[in-house]
Amino acid sequence: MPMLFVFLWATGFIGGKFGLPYAEPFTFLGFRFSIVLALLLAISLLTRAPWPNSPRLIAHIAFSGVLVHAVYVGGVFSSLKLGLSTGLSALIVGMQPVLTALIAVWFLGERVQTRQWAGLMLGFAGILLVVSGKLAGGDIASIWPSVVALFGITIGTLYQKRFCTTMDLRTGSVIQFASSSIAIWILAALFETGAVEWTLPFVFALGWLVIVLSLGAISLLMTLIRRGVASKVASLFYLVPPLTALMGYFMFGEQLGTTEIVGMVAAAGGVYLVIRS
Repeated sequence: MPMLFVFLWATGFIGGKFGLPYAEPFTFLGFRFSIVLALLLAISLLTRAPWPNSPRLIAHIAFSGVLVHAVYVGGVFSSLKLGLSTGLSALIVGMQPVLTALIAVWFLGERVQTRQWAGLMLGFAGILLVVSGKLAGGDIASIWPSVVALFGITIGTLYQKRFCTTMDLRTGSVIQFASSSIAIWILAALFETGAVEWTLPFVFALGWLVIVLSLGAISLLMTLIRRGVASKVASLFYLVPPLTALMGYFMFGEQLGTTEIVGMVAAAGGVYLVIRS
């Protein structure tokens, strides 16, 4: 399950690269979230999934959803639209394990061992090596949305671990995507034109992000958050940038040098140090 999650999550950057030339980021995500919401609502009704009966729990679920979906994905897609490379965007949000471990110490009362800290640092160093060649072309104006995305996914996963572990995954996801859809459509109305080129690549990218990412990878993430220690779950994100670089090699002809390969090995070693028993 963890390795499948890493693979699916990495394809999100590829899907964004395919679809963003044909739509603005918030409009793109507005359609994505709305379609996912309709599908999840149908699934919840057909399977008679239980709904939360506490207004406070509903509010917690909605808030975590905005952070995990609207803030995180909206930030990443905004950076990609502004010209930030997928590798550099993956590097910025790949800092999540370090930030998660720091916050989880006091927010969740978790203990992070010395070996795990070493793994976190090694994983970050590996990511840095993988995308080091792309850092020189980074645009400051395009970086800050990914920084916002980093804090969104970090705080969102910790918040859900703290307040939303009792939610049903089906109905909870309906609430999360409903709140995220409202938030993202408001942003689209305020800052974008709403124009979309309904080309085959865009439809393919939208379909992939709806089915594989929003229904597949997000469901796996929620399951992993519920079952695992937050800092260990977050360590899986260290494998996303190396895998993204590997996908870029096969799909777009992006070359992998010795430095990138060493970085991949370092990232994998860091994950092992964090999650091993």
